[in-house]
Amino acid sequence: MREMEFKMERQGLLEEGQKVRITEGVLPSNYYYTIDPSLAMSGNYPFNQRLLAREGVVTAIRSLERGFYVTVEFEED
Repeated sequence: MREMEFKMERQGLLEEGQKVRITEGVLPSNYYYTIDPSLAMSGNYPFNQRLLAREGVVTAIRSLERGFYVTVEFEED
């Protein structure tokens, strides 16, 4: 299992226990991930930390001063 954190700008777009699909974006030296359809975005991950799974489950949503943070758990082989 692998957990990743995503930033969500508005409350109520996702719920705990919800299954989500993600897409991968590529930068010159990093990958980033977006929960479809553009609900939340991850930080940048170096190439050696690339996520292999494309589906996960929302395990937590936290509200902080800077926005909402969504934790998603992925099952990687």
